[in-house]
Amino acid sequence: MNERQERCLIISDFNISNLAGYLSHDSDLPAVNAEAALYGQVMRILMSEDLTCWQRNPDVVVIWTRPQGVIESFKRVLNYQAVPTDEVLEQVDEYGSAIIAMSDRVDCAFVPTWVLPPYYRGFGMLDMKNELGVANLLMRMNLRLADNLEPAANVHLLDARKWVETAGKNAFNPKAWYLGKIPFGNGVFKEAVADIKASLRGVRGNAKKLIVVDLDETLWGGIVGDIGWENLKLGGHDHVGEAYVDFQRALKSLTNRGILLGIVSKNEESVALEAIESHPEMALTLEDFAGWKINWGDKAQNIVDLTSELNLGVQSVVFIDDNPVERARVREALPNVFVPEWPQDRTLYKKTLLSLRCFDAPHMSHEDQERTKMYVSERQRADLRKEVGSLDEWLMTLGIVARIEELNGSNLPRTTQLLNKTNQMNLSTRRMTESELTAWVDQQDRKLWTFRVSDKLGDSGLTGIISVELEDGRAKIVDFVLSCRVMGRKVEETMLSTAVKHARSKGVDEVYAQYVATPKNRPCFEFWKRSGFVQDESDNTFHWQTTSDYPVPEQITIEGGDFV
Repeated sequence: MNERQERCLIISDFNISNLAGYLSHDSDLPAVNAEAALYGQVMRILMSEDLTCWQRNPDVVVIWTRPQGVIESFKRVLNYQAVPTDEVLEQVDEYGSAIIAMSDRVDCAFVPTWVLPPYYRGFGMLDMKNELGVANLLMRMNLRLADNLEPAANVHLLDARKWVETAGKNAFNPKAWYLGKIPFGNGVFKEAVADIKASLRGVRGNAKKLIVVDLDETLWGGIVGDIGWENLKLGGHDHVGEAYVDFQRALKSLTNRGILLGIVSKNEESVALEAIESHPEMALTLEDFAGWKINWGDKAQNIVDLTSELNLGVQSVVFIDDNPVERARVREALPNVFVPEWPQDRTLYKKTLLSLRCFDAPHMSHEDQERTKMYVSERQRADLRKEVGSLDEWLMTLGIVARIEELNGSNLPRTTQLLNKTNQMNLSTRRMTESELTAWVDQQDRKLWTFRVSDKLGDSGLTGIISVELEDGRAKIVDFVLSCRVMGRKVEETMLSTAVKHARSKGVDEVYAQYVATPKNRPCFEFWKRSGFVQDESDNTFHWQTTSDYPVPEQITIEGGDFV
């Protein structure tokens, strides 16, 4: 995990030095150096980029306000004055616009939602009534603020209500307010730190992607090798059996947000797989798991082997096991694997899983949601590969389709994600934000295409990017990026064919690419050396004369791409 220290500026209408202190001294990564701006001047700070606090070039900003502190009309609402809802929401729009205008000064911004103390009852039984209730209005304000902040991909609204609920009766401290203008108890600030740190990890690409679970006494009750799958404690009219099923359902639900599941268990594989396939109360099926290592070997080594097969790093893993000895072994051998303490009480499994803060991600794409299906399809492709002869024969059996699209609003988030996360098949390893990428493509003589890949076994989604810039009578391939899950299926050649076709259509005689070496992109270099482009070894450039077509692989069916 990246251990760079984040420079954080905190803007607030109250004394927020406690949060700055907790953020700066919290031991969890990433390390944060937090500074609290002078409180009570929120709009001035947001709108004046020449202030001293901005000269320190913060990486991240936290903007935490009380609703009555920045929305003047809401202050009147708290005094039971009749204020039109539209007037309040217009001021929310102004506040949101100021945050949007500020957002280009930082990598990311976090804005906690507005909350009120529970002792403020508003209109009591009428407080949820439209055009009257204070609670009703505050909900509308938070939703309106969310709508306002939506256009800024680097601004994230955080749910402060959860912090208050967790802190309980000590969430608000009237005495601290009168003594130091601190509205919240320290419990709220501690919860805020945990969420802000989790969000930062997500923004920096350090969210966990794979949950590896044990089986016996973790996914079900009992030792399957001793008692047989028929006698496992799972479901039925038993509170522990029901808790195991709910835990499985919670694991399955996480696959819908792009989290992969894997198994590492000390068992006979055939016995364990039979239990998963045969037990009628299993909420999880083999199709829910991206892979497994079920044997009598060391679990730490099995985690390494499994992640290697899935083309992931061990830093992507959360390991869940009921056995404290196995947890300790993995922690010691693989310090980058997150191994949460696990409760002995089975009824707490679901709660413990869903409370983990390691899966936060700044975006959610269709490819993320379909990730498990993609990995299962890949396992099926590997099985099919064993049954056929040559690579070309295997590729022909897959029925591969590549859908070519130009960069647009619908594919921009996934394109940016792929550009910034792909390391192995990446020509230049260029990193750009959504706005930077859009601005680059909008320039004359620049084009970027995306490639969506599917076959008879499933849809791999948007997995390829190639961009071209015309300069000095030549076409330069700037970005050549391909997800590792479709490497070696002739998608690479299809991408190059698209670039050459575009260059010919523009009357350009040569297409070239310059490989920029990194510690991880050697596979890209190896592809280019066998691509058919002529290599200039003096500067690692590769050249193709457009007097010749670059052949489209016969194994690929192309959809779209007529625009090149």
